[in-house]
Amino acid sequence: MTDDRTRRRYLAALAGVATVGIAGCTTDSGGETPTGTQTDPDTGTGQTATTPTELPDAVGLDPLTTALSAPLDVVFPPDIDARYIAQQEGVVARHGPDGLASTPFLDLRDAVTTGGEKGVLGLALHPEFEQNRRFYVRYSAPGRPGLPSGYSHTFVLSEFRATDDGTRARRDSERTLLEIHQPQSNHNAGSIAFGPGGYLYVGVGDGGAGGDQGRGHVEDWYDGVGGGNGQDVTENLLGSILRIDVDNRDDGQAYAIPEDNPLVGRSGLDEQYAWGLRNPWRFSFDGSDLFVGDVGQGRFEEVDLVERGGNYGWNVREGTHCYQASECPNQTPDSVRGGEPLRDPIVEYPHEGAPVSGISVIGGHVYRGDALPSLDGRYVFGDYVAQGRLFVASRPAAGQQWPTTTLPVREEDTGKLAQVRSFGRDADGELYVVTNGESEAGLHRIVPA
Repeated sequence: MTDDRTRRRYLAALAGVATVGIAGCTTDSGGETPTGTQTDPDTGTGQTATTPTELPDAVGLDPLTTALSAPLDVVFPPDIDARYIAQQEGVVARHGPDGLASTPFLDLRDAVTTGGEKGVLGLALHPEFEQNRRFYVRYSAPGRPGLPSGYSHTFVLSEFRATDDGTRARRDSERTLLEIHQPQSNHNAGSIAFGPGGYLYVGVGDGGAGGDQGRGHVEDWYDGVGGGNGQDVTENLLGSILRIDVDNRDDGQAYAIPEDNPLVGRSGLDEQYAWGLRNPWRFSFDGSDLFVGDVGQGRFEEVDLVERGGNYGWNVREGTHCYQASECPNQTPDSVRGGEPLRDPIVEYPHEGAPVSGISVIGGHVYRGDALPSLDGRYVFGDYVAQGRLFVASRPAAGQQWPTTTLPVREEDTGKLAQVRSFGRDADGELYVVTNGESEAGLHRIVPA
């Protein structure tokens, strides 16, 4: 896959829809993992721990349901024996002990525009969902008022409320929090998640097409290298991770800005938390650690460990590599926010030529369950074109990329992994993978083989 257009054609041929992904790593570690610093999932504080050095001989995929249509995300309500599954067409399904409910948890087909990378793209439950029944949906809508001429559609982030028993969403409870006009139909990101402090984190792609079509402030960069929406924090919210407070409101807004967001009181848009991203399709928290998969352009995929105010390099760099120039800087010019560093990914992998390879990385979760103790503390993720594979990365000594290898899947289950679309983690730390198989789409629990 040599460019974004080629990838879209390939994905469309596979599934009838294009998708986006996140990035992995070039190293096949053979399962060896050094001692490192890990994050306590309850406190969010660092703790020194030794990760087991041997991976499982294989893992299995236990199907919960295989009756889905283009599933893209899954969340787990804390007090209900069920899970909510977002489907791209506009339906959020509820799956419980008796299987899929006959009536959708939420039906947004009258409000959503679909096709390609558009649709219902992300779900998040409020940290106090058990008490307030509030949840959040990220979806694509037809152009709303103010859409510039020639633009594709409108990014929508909305709050809804569920019924007291959690079986249905109240369709008339929608409260729109954020709208962003999207120049192109692709690079829509879609992941949303609550992090430490109860703030909502929102992934936003660079606007679409290829190479980052935003003008940005190229004139501020060395010899015209850089710029675009990914490096522009003053004119739009594209190419970024946003952080907002959904429990409060500032004047004229449906949300408030956390006081410690990095650009508060500085030049830039206050919602910005981190930038220099191309298409942050799936991300997750492990304690205070934020793992973001960012879709590559034509050569490399990457996973970033995102920090407040971090600049992750796009479109100056693709992973650790120069995107277009033969030489590229490792920081912004002094005229661009004082010369901030361009941060390296923790995982990077190529589009071909390595055991860990693919064309569109799908970000996962750190495993914290009991069923597979040898995975404890390791990051499990995949690629959209899975070819029966899952990947696993292990925390190294500080300052190094994470050693990454394939996670063996038992042979009879590899056919379930034609395409990986998303991952989920339940309250017990067990992991789930949302897939398109060779003949059906499903939600599977990752289990011992």
